[in-house]
Amino acid sequence: MQWMHKDLLDIDNLTAQEIEHILQTAVPMKEVLARPIKKLPTLRGKSIALMFYESSTRTRTSFETAAKILGADITNFSVAQSSVSKGESLLDTAKTLQAMNIDLVVIRHTSSGAPEFLAEWLTAGVINGGDGQHAHPTQALLDYFTIKDHLGGFKGKKILIIGDVLHSRVARSNALGLKKLGAEVTFIGPPTLLSPEMKYLGVKISYDLDKELPGADAVMALRLQLERQQSGLVPSIREYNRLYGLTRERIEKTGKPTIVMHPGPMNRGVEIASDLADSVQSVIEEQVTNGVAVRMALIYLMIGGGTANVVD
Repeated sequence: MQWMHKDLLDIDNLTAQEIEHILQTAVPMKEVLARPIKKLPTLRGKSIALMFYESSTRTRTSFETAAKILGADITNFSVAQSSVSKGESLLDTAKTLQAMNIDLVVIRHTSSGAPEFLAEWLTAGVINGGDGQHAHPTQALLDYFTIKDHLGGFKGKKILIIGDVLHSRVARSNALGLKKLGAEVTFIGPPTLLSPEMKYLGVKISYDLDKELPGADAVMALRLQLERQQSGLVPSIREYNRLYGLTRERIEKTGKPTIVMHPGPMNRGVEIASDLADSVQSVIEEQVTNGVAVRMALIYLMIGGGTANVVD
């Protein structure tokens, strides 16, 4: 299958077939990660700029690792030390990148739509590393890869996404793709963090976690942004944990060997109990490994030309 997209801005832009193609391409990439020497010449001479206007550990490091393994040159665009801190606009930054003949740009931005704006100005490809409360397509793709690895597929699988759904770009991106792939998705959380309007994504909305657990194949806890408590959206952390916190006892209610997921960073003892996060049912560390493999696949598909065998 030939890759046809210049940019990856949202899961909305991908078909189910294209998502599966990315996941399939990531399989040999994950095998490379298990090698003693993790270095390929595949993208030698290609250049990638990482532009993170928002703090990130996992996503930035994952992209950087993926690009380095494929042999690409990396430019880390540090916002605090750049002309952005002097008032440079995103447009001027885009023009600077254009002049440097960068091949691919990964951007994370606090404003929804910033990656799309950048993509309109650049001939280089743009990957959305997370924009505002809008989308986080690469996180969703690594989650799909993890689910497929454990469940074998998506058709008819019951996936629960729990917590601060209202403010979560991860939840939105996951739902879009999982529905395309044939899964049944349920959003669960307190009414203040879960709007009924989110049904437009084709998901079920519920405020009762214990009622929805039976039969769940995968359960994903979202990070509770603790500032939500200060703004009155959550009465107390203790009450949130009592109603929506994942524990071993709760997961037993699924009646299945359910996998437990979290996009990170975790608030242990809030969204998820420590013993559950560290249990055999937890695939949280695998999500991190799979993130590198999936981002390797994306970078390769977007600027690798798709010709030679990537792992040779």
